[in-house]
Order: sequence, then C-alpha cells, then structure tokens
Amino acid sequence: MQNYPISIRYLSFLLLSLALLGLAGCGSNGGQRTASEEGWTRGDLVAGSDTFPVPAEIQPNVDFWRHVYGIWSRGEVAIHDNEHMGVIYEVVQLPSPIKEGYTDPQRSLVRDRTDAYKGQLRLLEERVRTGQSLSSSDKALLAKLEQAGGRAAVYGAADRVRSQRGLRERFHRGVEISGRYDPAFREIMRSHGVPEDLAYLPHVESSFQTNARSGVGAAGVWQFMPATGRMFMNVNDTIDDRFDPIIAADGAARYLSQAHRRLGSWPLAITAYNHGQGGMANAKAQFGDDIGGIVKNYRGQYFGFASRNFYAEFIAAREVTRNADRYFPEGVRREEPWPHDRLVLQHAMPVNHVAGHYGVTPYSLADLNMHWRDRARDGRAHLPAGSTVWLPAGTKRRVASHPPPVSNVMVARAESTASPATRQAIAKVERPVATTTTRAATATKPVAKAPAKQIAKAPTAQQSKKPATAARYHVVKPQETLYRVAVQNGITVDELRRLNKMRPDDNKIRPGQKLKVSI
Repeated sequence: MQNYPISIRYLSFLLLSLALLGLAGCGSNGGQRTASEEGWTRGDLVAGSDTFPVPAEIQPNVDFWRHVYGIWSRGEVAIHDNEHMGVIYEVVQLPSPIKEGYTDPQRSLVRDRTDAYKGQLRLLEERVRTGQSLSSSDKALLAKLEQAGGRAAVYGAADRVRSQRGLRERFHRGVEISGRYDPAFREIMRSHGVPEDLAYLPHVESSFQTNARSGVGAAGVWQFMPATGRMFMNVNDTIDDRFDPIIAADGAARYLSQAHRRLGSWPLAITAYNHGQGGMANAKAQFGDDIGGIVKNYRGQYFGFASRNFYAEFIAAREVTRNADRYFPEGVRREEPWPHDRLVLQHAMPVNHVAGHYGVTPYSLADLNMHWRDRARDGRAHLPAGSTVWLPAGTKRRVASHPPPVSNVMVARAESTASPATRQAIAKVERPVATTTTRAATATKPVAKAPAKQIAKAPTAQQSKKPATAARYHVVKPQETLYRVAVQNGITVDELRRLNKMRPDDNKIRPGQKLKVSI
C-alpha cells in the first residue's frame, strides 16, 4: 500500500494529542471515568413492546440516552461516536463550579479531550489504511470500533467524535414537573385513541420546561414549529397555544394519530414528530417499518443525528421515567396534577372583562395562561372566542355563569352609575329581550315600596316544581375531535361517550354529527 506523507505540523498535533491521552488514558485516569468504571453496567437491555419495539440495531442508542437522562450528571461529559452510539471513548469529569452552561475552563477541557481523540483516531485510520503496526492503545480503540460497526467503522471515525453532557438533574426535575400534566396528557391520548405513553415525549423535547424555545423556532413543552402549530391550534400575535402544555398536547395527539395512519408504525410516527411525515414516508419506501434498518442505513436529506436518535430517546425517557425510583434514589417529588378550571370563551373579550366577571385580577390570570401574548395580557387585543382561559381552581363553582359579551358588560357598568332615567332608557334601547308586558308594566305602574317586614309564604306545589331542563346538543364542526367537543361543553370525554352511547374506545365523530352534551 502507498504511504501517505504526514506534515511535521500534523505530527506535532498528533504528539500533543497522544500526550493528552496519556494524561487522560483509555482506561483509569486522573479524575476521569471510562464507561466500564461507572457504577452501572453499560449494555443493559431496555425491554420493548409490541407497540414500541426496540430492535437490536438501536439498543446501543437507547442505552446511551438512558445514561444521559438517568446516570450522567451535569458534571459529566461523554465523548462518543455519533453514529455507533455504543462507542464511548471517555466520560470527562468537569471541574467545579457546575452550572447550566460551560465555564471557560470546562469548555477548554472538553475541546482538548475531543481533539485528542480525533487526533488518535486519524492516526489509527492512517495506520490501518497503510498496514502499519498498532500500539496496544490503537488495538483497544480498533476493537471497540470493530465491535460496534465492523472494520469499516475506523474510517471517518475522527469526524464522528461528539460530546454529550449529562442531563440527569434536568431530567429529574422534568419528572417532577410532569406530575402536573401527566394525567391530562394521558386522558388526551386516550381520547384520540393513541398510546398513553406518548405522554412521555415532552421529556425528550423540553424536559417539561414550559417556556422552552429552540434555535429554529420550536416552542413550548411539545416543541411545535410555528407552521405545524397553526394546523392544530392558535398561533398568532395574540394567542400562542404552543405555550399551553394541555392545548399543545391535544395538537400533538392529533399529529401523532395522523402520522400513524399514514405510516402504520408507532416508531415511524414518533420519528416523524421530529423528521416530518414526508421524510419518514420516504424512509418507509426504502426500509419498510424497520426502525432499526432506518436508523442504521437511511441517508435521507436532513435525517441527521437528532432524527436518527429521536425514537431511541423516547424509549430511554420512557424507561427512566417508569423506573424513576431506581434512577433517582434520592427521591422524586412529583407535582400535584393541574388543578385549575378551564373556561372556553363563548365571545371575544379583553382579559380585564374575564377577570372582572370572576372577581380575580388580570395579573393572576396572566400567570395561569402561558399561551397569552403581550397584546392579550395588557388588553390591547381581545381573547378570541373559542380560546381557553385557565381560572384559579374552584372559580367556576363560585361563579357558574360564563362572562357575558363585552357589550352587555359595558351596559351593566353604565347602569351601575347612571341615573334612574338613564337606566330606563338603556333598558329600552339595549335590552330588547324584555317582554312587551314587562315594559308596559314598568311604564304605567309606579314602583311600590317594600314593607319593613314581610312574612315569606310557603311555595305552592306548582311553584316548587323545577322547570324541566332540555337536553343540549353540539353539532360537530370540521376538524373537531371528541376531546375538543368535551372541553368546549365542560364535560369529560367519558361523559360525552356515555351521553351518546358510544363504546369506551370509540373516538370517531364526523362533521355535522349531533352529539348530546347534557341531559
């Protein structure tokens, strides 16, 4: 084989890299931890299921993310191969202080370690390519790569070196926050006929950080992009439902249900949440439903590191969350389920009108309604009809009525300060619902003064009878779901099914269908 010349500068870089590796080592080293030295054994198999299979090709990926979420702390950084996820070169221990971001010394340490491995891998590839003899450290490194991807894995390995900081503390906090939303998320998933465990996806997307934003524009717990969000919820300069975890969960369930109908596989549908349904349809055309084959072999445009690992991250998040006591023996204090009352506005109105009707402050409502933009919060724009308003728990028991339209509110305020003559004029002009008999009586009869004391009479049998309440119905509109109909009418999905004699697992409704929403 031909020997390729190596420049003096490159040799100097390699010598520096090897010196760094001599300090760090590939085994036990000063202050650093290799994978084999952890208290956990790598390679533990995470069980799959019929719904969420874990083929052998992605077991290393799942195991890697299991470590990221449940084992490696913020003070640890894994240096690894970004394609063969079972190849962990080193777990670097960061010097104090440990913060959310890297300090300059920490950043330099990670960069030096990463560059050192890149240098050693370039030299290893050169030696393998030219048939040179290998050192003991070269042989150990080559064996690691061969075990993961065969002899060919050594080629390009230097370009695949990547670092990943542990997220254990962040994930732990996410598990605690998830207690606030998990019951609602699961009810939403059931209402759309999709697996309940899809409620674990926000652990991958945002660790349940409600104000999460990505560099490409995704937002909220469920990380919807603006364009996709507009297909399933309000996303505009007044309301951005992506920041309401429960409203966005309904959008996520609908998207995932749609993706599953198109792709026929939950691993593919979940991956489509990151990569898009069109991209996964292309992958399926080449590899069928084999998520292992897709992750290993698919080379579609934009199917990069994040898309390749998205399903494995979901499986790892599911594993760590379901076994939180094992991964977080220090304890997990899950937050109480979201207790607040949900109101769906019947009319557009500013926030101060809603607040005034229920006797709460606009500021307290703004704190509960994370999906309101500034224009809604400060009253410059009306909250649209059909939008959700979260009220303090117990508010709807205390005030059972819906806020009246803005015009009626203004009339009520005018009446409270107007003279008797003005109030009578308002009653004639603004309240045409009053009967002719009432208006005539008001005009011709003086108002009698009430006596100082009055003995209440017992109601007659006729008076004591409550008027019969007519059943209420809802006509299904296009794009409406069983869950949305239930929410708009203040009942649960199970109640809606019972009222309409539907099976417990039936989620099918059609535009124009008449559903009973109360007896």
